[in-house]
Amino acid sequence: MISSNSITSGNGASIERREGTEVSSLNILRTLLEANRESVIVVDEGRRIVAANRAADSALTRQDMPMHGRRLSEVIRDLSLHEAFSRALDDKVSSDVKMDFIGSGKRSFDIHVSPIDLDGSTHAVGVFYDVTQVERLEKIRQEFLSNISHELRTPLTSIMAFVETLEDGAIDDRDNNRRFLGVIRRNAERMHELIADILELSMIESGNVSIQTKQVRLKGLVDEVFTALSSKAADREITLINRISPAAKAQADPVRLEQMLTNLIDNAIKFNRPGGSVTLTAVESDEKASISVTDTGEGILPDHLPRVFERFYRADRGRTREIGGTGLGLAIVKHLARLHGGEVSVNSTPSHGTVFTIELPA
Repeated sequence: MISSNSITSGNGASIERREGTEVSSLNILRTLLEANRESVIVVDEGRRIVAANRAADSALTRQDMPMHGRRLSEVIRDLSLHEAFSRALDDKVSSDVKMDFIGSGKRSFDIHVSPIDLDGSTHAVGVFYDVTQVERLEKIRQEFLSNISHELRTPLTSIMAFVETLEDGAIDDRDNNRRFLGVIRRNAERMHELIADILELSMIESGNVSIQTKQVRLKGLVDEVFTALSSKAADREITLINRISPAAKAQADPVRLEQMLTNLIDNAIKFNRPGGSVTLTAVESDEKASISVTDTGEGILPDHLPRVFERFYRADRGRTREIGGTGLGLAIVKHLARLHGGEVSVNSTPSHGTVFTIELPA
């Protein structure tokens, strides 16, 4: 007579096996674990790990040491996790916990621990759901909404204050009413620019912006951008210099490349010294074309350089608001460059100016 026994999980499901075969319940479980994309470990009553899939070995070990046979406390030192496994082993109760694991980097997990019966012996299985990316995106979303609220609140507060002033009788003050209207108009334009940039960045990041690349002659395109920004440069006595060779070309969408260069050159004018200069150069190779925008401004401190392409990040918030800008221009440049299969970078020396470089396929 051939008898059979089974693996029984917390929900009563079982896997039958016949005695006399070479396949044990633990081997079956290990096979099932490897088919799971989440990290999974199985712990026996002695708190030793008797099974773990490759995902768990990769995510939860600090020195690439296999988890099998080691005590749970040797691998993961988290009190709430140990308590969850104890509840499963001692009380046969399932539970959920959260854990931050510091390995090669910080990772966050939602963990479900359940009792499981293997050949008459109580074990506990823990499934680790990696929520690191989800939590990072949620943090970015919250910061983005907070920044939008702050950026819109500032001009809106100014608009409301001056409208109330006009309503209270200043509209009849011929010496100041037009000045008040001018302030309202400037703040309304700032809100319009901010909303336009938010929508533009949202479309780019969601993949709803397509590009149509072709060979673009860079010198002529830069001349067009200089013409559009010449009045701004003249107001601050900034000299615009185009040192790009007439033969220089890049593989790009001309409209999007013009947008990138406009953002960079506009910034170079705004953050320059009065009487300074903005110089455009280009270098070509067989694989790429590099376009550099160099200004003679105060430069950017090293601590700020890694973050200048973040949305709403400003190295000098007070000055940025004074001269205008939404804080999204460099983020748009970064995403458009990557959409082309290229990249944008920055180098700066305090008191000696800043160089932004767009690299595009040649």
